[in-house]
Amino acid sequence: MDNEHVIGTSESMSTLSEIMNLAASRGYVAAFKVAPEGLFVADTDRYFSPAQTHIENFYRFEGASNPEDMSILYLIETDDGTKGTLVDAYGTYSDGRISDFIKAVEDIHKAASS
Repeated sequence: MDNEHVIGTSESMSTLSEIMNLAASRGYVAAFKVAPEGLFVADTDRYFSPAQTHIENFYRFEGASNPEDMSILYLIETDDGTKGTLVDAYGTYSDGRISDFIKAVEDIHKAASS
């Protein structure tokens, strides 16, 4: 894990879009999705297994007024160096495919507060 490029938990995290923009500025530019074949980069045919996936950090956002706004943002780097984000809702609205994939990933980190 390259700590220089990981967004720490003490960063200002007021909105999902702000953290996504900050992540993109630090090289997390791929838009990941999950399919039955595994994690993939949108608009490509590259698929990654949980063993090839490393979660560098994650953030949970809680909707103050609407439970549909609750989401988790994952900052991911794959074995081939592809860096990007994956967003899932949590709770009632979570995507089972994403949840199952994330549970299978063994390399999960949460950056410490700085």
